[in-house]
Order: sequence, then structure tokens, then C-alpha cells
Amino acid sequence: MIKELKTLIAVAREGTFAAAGNRIGLTQAAVSAQIQRLEAELGFEIFDRKGRTAHLNRMGQQVLLQAQELLRLYDNLGSTTVGLSTRILVNVGAIASVQRSFLPDALARFHQQCPECRTRVVPGLSMELVNLVDTGEIDVAAIIRPPFSLQSDLRWTTLALEPYRLIVPKDVPGEDWIELLSSLPFIRYDRSSFGGRQVDRFLRQMHFTLREVSELDELEAIIRLVENGVGVALVPQTATHQQWPSGVRALDLGQHTFHRDIGLVHRPRRSFTEPVRKLAELILEQFKVAAE
Repeated sequence: MIKELKTLIAVAREGTFAAAGNRIGLTQAAVSAQIQRLEAELGFEIFDRKGRTAHLNRMGQQVLLQAQELLRLYDNLGSTTVGLSTRILVNVGAIASVQRSFLPDALARFHQQCPECRTRVVPGLSMELVNLVDTGEIDVAAIIRPPFSLQSDLRWTTLALEPYRLIVPKDVPGEDWIELLSSLPFIRYDRSSFGGRQVDRFLRQMHFTLREVSELDELEAIIRLVENGVGVALVPQTATHQQWPSGVRALDLGQHTFHRDIGLVHRPRRSFTEPVRKLAELILEQFKVAAE
């Protein structure tokens, strides 16, 4: 039964018997046979089959949750941690700015509505979190949209479009952002991040020659450096910065404005368990509330 339950989870994640077989090293026929044995044992169908795709039906969603919990307990046989909580675990990845803004309120509402569940928040850069969703180690992640096409079995749901601004120390005069960017020391958003790559592409397209003084990934640290007069920077105006610190001025880029696309990367919604679906909906709602 254990191998059939593992196959069930693979099919739910991949969407087809063939893709699940490729993931776990079985033929499509072997996957189909295992699912049929599982349905025979249960006494009811757990997938709605249409062409090559297989979607979990309502009973299948419940069986999937129970299968995940059974496998967790199986993996912990003999472990001293068996006595820990057996609540349903939802793994969500998030970049730092999302963890500081929308995620805590969404998690609070989730735990109020789903007291039987646990959550684990996995921090990281967007690229790392995309890979964790792809390998199934986390269920969903709130990240910056990658500058490349996602794998065919991953999906994107936009949460917010955050405009980039040029921020300058408050006591620096002038409203011409091009002149200020060209003449003052520049603090660069780290190019290893998706957001930093957006800035880099923008600067190359605009043919700017800059006097760089520092490069770092943490937006709060960049803003603090600007506030302390170290230089100017191009950063997204996030929900937490609708009002900038008193020592900073933000200049609109006008027709040259570009945006950071914040959203959820996830597998097709039909593969969501009910708790994962609920948490994704609450995160989306929290972004909408903040935008109003």
C-alpha cells in the first residue's frame, strides 16, 4: 500500500500518469495499475480521468491528505519525534519582503480557519524557491516573477505589480531623475536576484554609465544607505513603502517606469490539497486588501 500511496502523490503533483511515471521511475502502465489497485482497496474512484490527464475528485483530495500524513508517519517509524504534532503541514516559500508584509496576516487568517493545519515558511531567493516548488519540497512560493519561462508543470498567479522608483537622500535637490542617477553615487540592487536583474536590464537599455559604490540584496539595507547619504538607488515601491522613511525622497520614472511582478509559483490548482488552496486564496486576498 505504501508504494501505491507514493504513486498517488506523484500523479496528483504531475497531472498525468505518464509524467508521474517519469518522476518516480515507472512506466505509465505500472502507474495506472497501482492506482487501480488503490481504488479497488478503497472501494471508490479517486481520479476523474479525461484523455491523458487525471484530476483528483473530491474523495481523492481527502485521500491525498490522508496519504501524505500516513507517509509522514511511515517515514518517522522508530524516530523519537513520533510524538510531535501530526497536523497537516503546508509548506510555503517567501522572499523577505513578502514575509515582512502580507504573509503574516494571511497566515494568521489561515490558522484561524484551518486550526488542524501547521505551516512552515521557507525563506530564500526567488530562484531557490522556484526550484523547491518544482521538486515538490514546498507547496507554493511567493516570489518575484522569473525572467524566463517556468517549467511546463508550474503556474504563475500575479499578486502585485510594484513600480520601481529612484530614491535619493531627502536633502539632495532636484527632480530630474536621469540627471540625479547619472551624477550621484549608485547603490545597486544585487544582480543575483530577479529584482536586481530587472534593474540591470533597465540600466543597460537606457545606456547609463554609473559610479557604483555598493551592491546588496536587502531592500531595507539599500534604503538605509540612501537615507544616510551614501548614494541613490532604484528599488521597487513595495506595500511596506507606500510611505518612504523621512530621510528619503522617491522620484517617479515617468514613461520609463518598470515593475516588479510579485506572485505565487505553484503547480496546477487541480493538484492543490484543500489547505494549500485555502492558504493561496488568503495570500491573494491579503494582497488585494493592501492594494485598496
